[in-house]
Amino acid sequence: MTIASDNSSDSAQDASATTGSAQIGVVGLAVMGSNIARNFASKGHTVAVYNRTTSKTDAFMEEFGSTGSFVPSATIEEFVASLERPRRALIMVQAGKATDAVIGQLADAMEEGDIIIDGGNSLYTDTIRREAEMSKRGLNFVGAGISGGEEGALNGPSIMPGGPEKSWEALGPLLESISAHVDGTPCVTHIGPDGAGHFVKMVHNGIEYADMQVIGEAYQLLRYGAGMEPAEIAEVFKQWNQGDLDSYLIEITSEVLAQVDATTGKPLIDVIVDSAGQKGTGRWTVKAALDLGIPVTGIGEAVFARALSGARAQRDATIGNLPSGELTTLEELGVDRDAFIDDVRRALYASKLVAYAQGFDEIKAGSDEHNWNVDPRDLATIWRGGCIIRAKFLNRIRDAYDSNPDLATLLLAPYFNDELKGLVDSWRRVVIAATQLGLPVPVFASSLSYYDSLRAERLPAALIQGQRDFFGAHTYKRVDAEGTFHTLWSGDRSEVEA
Repeated sequence: MTIASDNSSDSAQDASATTGSAQIGVVGLAVMGSNIARNFASKGHTVAVYNRTTSKTDAFMEEFGSTGSFVPSATIEEFVASLERPRRALIMVQAGKATDAVIGQLADAMEEGDIIIDGGNSLYTDTIRREAEMSKRGLNFVGAGISGGEEGALNGPSIMPGGPEKSWEALGPLLESISAHVDGTPCVTHIGPDGAGHFVKMVHNGIEYADMQVIGEAYQLLRYGAGMEPAEIAEVFKQWNQGDLDSYLIEITSEVLAQVDATTGKPLIDVIVDSAGQKGTGRWTVKAALDLGIPVTGIGEAVFARALSGARAQRDATIGNLPSGELTTLEELGVDRDAFIDDVRRALYASKLVAYAQGFDEIKAGSDEHNWNVDPRDLATIWRGGCIIRAKFLNRIRDAYDSNPDLATLLLAPYFNDELKGLVDSWRRVVIAATQLGLPVPVFASSLSYYDSLRAERLPAALIQGQRDFFGAHTYKRVDAEGTFHTLWSGDRSEVEA
């Protein structure tokens, strides 16, 4: 089936000549699109549905048509015509060229004031470009981050829409109706202009990378450091989920570790290939942080850890062939196993706090750079439910920014500062023990180094500035005088004001 029409202007006139009955439309009926369409319908909305492949639309209607009010279409023009004004079309297709193609087709069939929403994981700079292009055509473009996976899409995700403020008036009530709710508050709000929504979702995913990696490092330490079996570790995570670490990812970790493979009878974790995939949002988070000059070291190490896990040929070549040095065991270190388990819990908590702190730092920097005016309290509120990184301490993060919106770092908030007093010694012991055991903990270790860098009175950057001045006359500043200076390294080594 060909979607594009050679008579796009005629099609647009045909579409605008009629007013449909559907309050919202969904383009793309893969699992996420299908589930979010069903979510809208379950809340009493009439939903227009369209897929490039008509057979997919037919299959959707055959399976779910009786569960709600759906209006299927075979063409983009029919789809647009089935929507009430202002038309609201949610795109749930693969990010990139496919999204651009659908946006173009919708724009040709729509009229001024209509709203196109991209619900995929699009790069925020693409969203900025698309919003500007659609604005010139009189259309409202919304880049909406949607978190929660397949289950969240169906039962209530966390939603992060950007775009024009006026679009929120027509779109907000619909999104609020399908989002997750915590304490009666919907997990959705207008994030800010143009690319703000997708930027925030990108960083959310970066935090997710770090969160998952530190959980993996904790598992690794308990499994190969403390000698525990997966079922036993599952019980530990189940207990941890009752306290400060209460979160969705800790909860599902317990479930994964308890699962037994039906074919082999082994723990499922032992038959899963240890190579983690990624779709790009973690890399984007790190790249954007580099451009903004924001150190997201924990997130960066999590991204690199996934990349290293996938370097199968390199790993196969080096396993057993690189010297390990003298390694030890917990017993030889005289470390009590129960005490070690609790230390790992505390180190995990501390490293998670750093990941969230770094993520909020990047969001603030991005907001300042693009004049988005993103409110961190909103994010802490809407991430409490539906999304992958939902966690109990997000309430504490919201309280922290309520008390002081201008926190230099989340780690300085009184609650978290007090928490860290009880975590940092365990954190140090775990990183030391991991090194002695020969177990990799890239995010635990880098997060601790980041923490120590923040609290250090002097950093080696002074030496780096001296080196830069020596080989490139890049100059430096002094602690005891105003101005910029350069030492004549190739001359008499006197200092001159630059």
